[in-house]
Amino acid sequence: MDINNLVTMANQIGAFFEAMPDRAQAMQDIAAHIKRNWEPRMRSKLMQYVNEQGGGDLKEIVREALQANRDAIV
Repeated sequence: MDINNLVTMANQIGAFFEAMPDRAQAMQDIAAHIKRNWEPRMRSKLMQYVNEQGGGDLKEIVREALQANRDAIV
């Protein structure tokens, strides 16, 4: 699994939910979508990237969603 592909996919999810008027709900929905649709290895790799490298290539809303919902995602 290439982290660049995971970042791209996460950013696409973020772009979809970013349009929602309720940012808190959008962040919950991003986390729920990743939890529901990504296999554990993908989620783990993305969270490792955020934890170790800060997730600088992620959209801000995606990075915040992952950090706020860390326990629910992994």
